[in-house]
Amino acid sequence: MRIAFILDPLDSLKPYKDTSLTIMREAASRGHSLYVAMQHDILLRHNEARLRCHPFKFAEGATWYSLGSMAEEAPQAFDAILMRKDPPFDNEYLYSTYLLEQAAKQGARVYNNPAAIRDWNEKLAVLNFPQFAPTFLVSSEQAVIREFLAEHEDIVVKPLDGMGGSGVFRLKQGDPNLGVILETITQHGKQTIMAQRYLPAITQGDKRIIVLDGEPLPYALARIPQNGETRGNLAAGGKGVAQPLTDRDYEIANTVGKVLKEKGLFLVGLDVIGEHLTEINVTSPTGMVEIAAQTDCNPASILLDRLEAAAQ
Repeated sequence: MRIAFILDPLDSLKPYKDTSLTIMREAASRGHSLYVAMQHDILLRHNEARLRCHPFKFAEGATWYSLGSMAEEAPQAFDAILMRKDPPFDNEYLYSTYLLEQAAKQGARVYNNPAAIRDWNEKLAVLNFPQFAPTFLVSSEQAVIREFLAEHEDIVVKPLDGMGGSGVFRLKQGDPNLGVILETITQHGKQTIMAQRYLPAITQGDKRIIVLDGEPLPYALARIPQNGETRGNLAAGGKGVAQPLTDRDYEIANTVGKVLKEKGLFLVGLDVIGEHLTEINVTSPTGMVEIAAQTDCNPASILLDRLEAAAQ
């Protein structure tokens, strides 16, 4: 297979823990040909989508990769294109989904479906499954958010386009910094944010459940916050502990997974705190390295099995 990966700059990736690189290593071990591109390497020539990319190989030593000469190809010339660019989901990301959607119309196999990435905001996607979501509010109005806080007394507020716990605040009634936090996160009422009822179960971990082709892996990665920290995200210093899925986890993941598969969302990370679904990550979900290291489950191998089956 010829597999193209759309990534952040290679030198910004951490080879020992990056999920995209784990998938690429598994693909390389199976003899597949790897190619890498950046977000702006997707382009249109009139109405035809094109992809500029480098052949990629892993290498030993401090320089852990080597690249061949860039070439421009038709996206459908690849057996699979994996969009793994990290958020924020800004206008440039939005434009990329339009270009990749054109590539898909030309016959390219793009994972995840570009239109679905565009439609499924990672915070707002819980709207599709209100039976699993904690009580939440979406607004840019500080007065409305204050009312929500007064009702629930303990809440979490977060931007709609962030990742890794960036911009997440826990707010309680009487917080002396309440005003400045709301001014900052809403940009003085110009930016819409999400507020959710605080879930005390976060102390047991914010569980990342990986769903592949509609089916959950049997283990979740519980990201446990440091003492005194609200966020469990690994990027915010959380500790990742692999755990078997609970009955509730399976209920959530199987219900959500059926819909994800229908929408063409092949690789998704569900965030579950206690009994509640809090986010649906469709851009570049992580957690594969930690699950593989701590269990007998190899997520990258399962993913490649599914990709190979789809290419036949």
